[in-house]
Amino acid sequence: MGESVISENNRTGERLKIFNNFVLIGQFGLSLIMPVIICVVLCYMLVSHGFAGAWVYIPGFIMGLGASFMTAYKFYLFVLKKEEKKSSRVNRKGVYFNHHI
Repeated sequence: MGESVISENNRTGERLKIFNNFVLIGQFGLSLIMPVIICVVLCYMLVSHGFAGAWVYIPGFIMGLGASFMTAYKFYLFVLKKEEKKSSRVNRKGVYFNHHI
């Protein structure tokens, strides 16, 4: 009588999807912030050792932002491709009578 509508395997699959989404969001956040941090640290090393002036921080920060934007763009393309694959798999299952040559 107390039988659940959702099976245990389905619950595990849902938990795995949620966990994968959290991991993906965390990885995306790290991928966005790390280029900026690395560029600023490299600029700090250049300034502290006397190889360049403090003006180096400006292009370093801009280069870090550029790398972060490229990461975000590649992630966007990855998500688009993943969604296209998912939608193409769903569309293949049905029978369509209005498809013509």
